[in-house]
Amino acid sequence: MDFTLLIIIVVLAFGFDMINGFHDAANSIATIVSTKVLTPFQAVVWAAAFNWLAYLVFQLHIADTIAKVVDTSAITLLVILSGIIAAILWNLLTWYLGIPSSSSHTLVGGFSGAAIAYAGWGVVHSGVILKIAAFIFLAPMIGMLFAYIISITMLWLFRRANPFRLEKKLKIGQLFSSALLSLGHGGNDAQKVMGIISAALIVYFHGTDASAIPHWARIEMVGGKIHTIPSWIVLGCYSAIAVGTLMGGWRIVKTMGQKITKITPFEGVAAETAGALLLFGTEAFGIPVSTTHTITGAIMGVGMTKRMTAVRWGVTVNLLYAWLLTIPVSMGIAAGMYFLLSAVSGLS
Repeated sequence: MDFTLLIIIVVLAFGFDMINGFHDAANSIATIVSTKVLTPFQAVVWAAAFNWLAYLVFQLHIADTIAKVVDTSAITLLVILSGIIAAILWNLLTWYLGIPSSSSHTLVGGFSGAAIAYAGWGVVHSGVILKIAAFIFLAPMIGMLFAYIISITMLWLFRRANPFRLEKKLKIGQLFSSALLSLGHGGNDAQKVMGIISAALIVYFHGTDASAIPHWARIEMVGGKIHTIPSWIVLGCYSAIAVGTLMGGWRIVKTMGQKITKITPFEGVAAETAGALLLFGTEAFGIPVSTTHTITGAIMGVGMTKRMTAVRWGVTVNLLYAWLLTIPVSMGIAAGMYFLLSAVSGLS
């Protein structure tokens, strides 16, 4: 039965990764579609390609962080399964409503909520949770600041440029900035699912002699941190998020690309560059931030360079409510799912 649960977890984890791709596709393509640099189809192919190429760029810092959200020696596979199901449900609901919520926080909330239902608060590593939760506020603020500084710098550098020629160059530049953002998105978000699958394998083989663990399930730790993960997990996660990105996510594209502020190629380059810088930086420190929060803040930052009223603050306030609710709601759904599955299956 445990092995069956492990297989179900792996399948659903890849499913969540794919949903994450089309849920968060807007993060990578909203600005480049809104500025008409690429068509929607071209944009998702472009973003998906760089989502997958993140496999060649990033190490496993974030996968290690996610795997350590809870004490894996004190939970069960049913806990992990409950957390994934909760994360999938919340992601699908927010996608349907067109709310760009955080897939990262959904997954963390689901994982920790189910663990608390099983073993109490002591099983959760609160320091990790607090660091992740802090970036609900820090990611959009830093993204906003980066984008504002980049925008002001670009305005000064291009102050004497011919507007028509400049726009053509910025459209080319937006291809590169959106590629960097997609790389950051793939590296940041695909690793979160790698962390969950790794946690499931650690739980399943807990207490087993290392030499008896099959090669396909071997997680190598160095200095207490995840160093290597079986290649099928890594390739599977990057491929799943790329396929999901190909599926689009047009409801959220409309919110991100049109409702926060008017986007031109100038704003697109500034926002995407700011978002990419933040994603690359936080990945290096193993901080799983929300790409949604990051690019939303960056879009607000470029809007502020025109005038404060250029940003539709009412829309951003509504987004903030969704961001604040994501972790606690996901925790509640996961806890309920754990109690339901425990009662139905007789497992715990």
